[in-house]
Parts: sequence; C-alpha cells; structure tokens
Amino acid sequence: MKNKILIVGGTGFLGQNLIKKLNRKKYEITSLSSNPTPKINKFKNVKYIILDIKYKKNFSKLQKKKFNFIINLGGNINHKDVIQTNNSHYVGCKNILNEINLKTLNLFIQIGSSLEYGNIKSPQIETRACKPNSIYGKAKLNASKYIISKSKKEKINYLILRLYQVYGPYQKTDRLISSTIKHCLQDKEFKCTDGRQLRDFLYVSDFVDLIIKILEYKKAAISGIYNVGCGKPLSVKYVIKTINKIIQKGKPLYGKIKMRNDETKSLYPSNKKINKKYKWTPKINFLEGIKKTIKYYE
Repeated sequence: MKNKILIVGGTGFLGQNLIKKLNRKKYEITSLSSNPTPKINKFKNVKYIILDIKYKKNFSKLQKKKFNFIINLGGNINHKDVIQTNNSHYVGCKNILNEINLKTLNLFIQIGSSLEYGNIKSPQIETRACKPNSIYGKAKLNASKYIISKSKKEKINYLILRLYQVYGPYQKTDRLISSTIKHCLQDKEFKCTDGRQLRDFLYVSDFVDLIIKILEYKKAAISGIYNVGCGKPLSVKYVIKTINKIIQKGKPLYGKIKMRNDETKSLYPSNKKINKKYKWTPKINFLEGIKKTIKYYE
C-alpha cells in the first residue's frame, strides 16, 4: 500500500523539488497551494488542490482524506506584511493540525526557520532559548510552540526542521542567490549590502534527500526540533563574487543597500543533532551547487 503524503506548499520552490524526487518513489502525493499551478510545473500522478490554509472553511475539501505524512512547506514569503505573515505561517499551521483528520498520521513535518532563534550567537543549537526579532521569525516560532503543545495533547509525532538558506532550481528570483544570478546573466548593475553578513547555504537536493531519509526511516520518529543547514558559513560578499566570477557578467554595487534593523550579522547552525539522528550530511558543496543553479537559470 502506498504511503499517502500531503505537501502543503507543493508548488513552491521546496515543494516542486521535493515532489519531483518523491514522485519517482511512488508515493501517493497530494499538493496544496493557494494559487492555481501552471501546467508546465505540474507532475504526473500528483493530485493538486487549491486551498488557502489561512481559512478554516477551505478545509472542507479535505474532510474525507487521510494521510500518513504531512509536510508543511506553506507560507507567505512577503515578510513585510505582519498580518499576512502571521496568518500564513502560524494560523495556517494551526488550521492544518485542527481541520485535517490525523488518525492515520505517522509524522507531521514542519518547515521552521533559523530566524526563530533571533540574534543568539552562532553556531546555533536547538536547546537555546529563542528570541526572534523579525515578524517572520515570531510567526514561525509561534507555529513551533503550537505544534509541540498539540502533540502533547493528541500524541502526534512531529519534526520541526529549522532551515537556513536553501537555494537551487525553481526558486523565485527575489532571493539572494537567484537574484544575483539573474542580474549577472542579464549583465546588469545591481545594488547589494557590503556583504559582511555570514550565512549558511544549503543546496536544495540535500534538503530533499533529508526528507526522504526521514520518510523512509525504519524506527519511529523522535519528536523534536532539528537544525538543517550546511554548517559552513560563508560571507554574502563571497557568494556574490563567486557567482559574478563564474558568469563573468554583471556588476555588483557593494554597500548601496543598508542592512535591515532586524537583520542578524552571523547566522549558521550546528548540525550535530540531525547528523546523529538521521546520518545525514550535505553532499553538494557550495561551488558545485552554484554551478548547478546557474545552469538551471540559463
């Protein structure tokens, strides 16, 4: 019997990469997204449902459905809108857990964020107290707290995966790496910060491989929070310079954008917990991942 998986946000950057790989493994996949999916982005044998998770009434479409796994990748990426960000990441998560039949659920996987930690010192570890200083970080942390509370009451197995900077194919061109690649390929000048921030960059196929390891893990999942990143911080300036050097076009204008007030200067994780539990380590180094990503956008 096929495992039934619900992927919330299945038409987004992470969702498309995940479904592409899971589809080969013959899972029964249902994708939820708030907007219609262009035919070019659809995969065969996947059921696509249009549903905005911010509203309880929409879940009537799922009343008779049962799932073995739910992976919540959903959420608004425009973090400037306080209400939208809170509703899509916190309220949406609550609705999923309260409005879907969980009787057959083996595991709920929540995609959290490194921004839940706030300005605490890197490398960040899961046991540290969180002090988020951004709208997005607070919404994600509230969702994490709700999942933990709900699991205690209803015996739900869960994993909260706190992602750092994931990049690769299918990502919209408004993120650091994808935006830099776009401007360089178009041979344009583009404004950026001075680039002194330290960040952790994980190629998307390594994230997908981790999810598959978790789904295929033979033992029962031990509920908890896990950092997911490369574990090797790089400066933003190094990232931009590397892309610029490979493409040999474009002109970054360093220092023309000021850092945001809520921006953390150094943000990278300790991966020890996830490595120990699931024997997972990233396989794609930064240079290899960047070359693959550039090739996709070309």
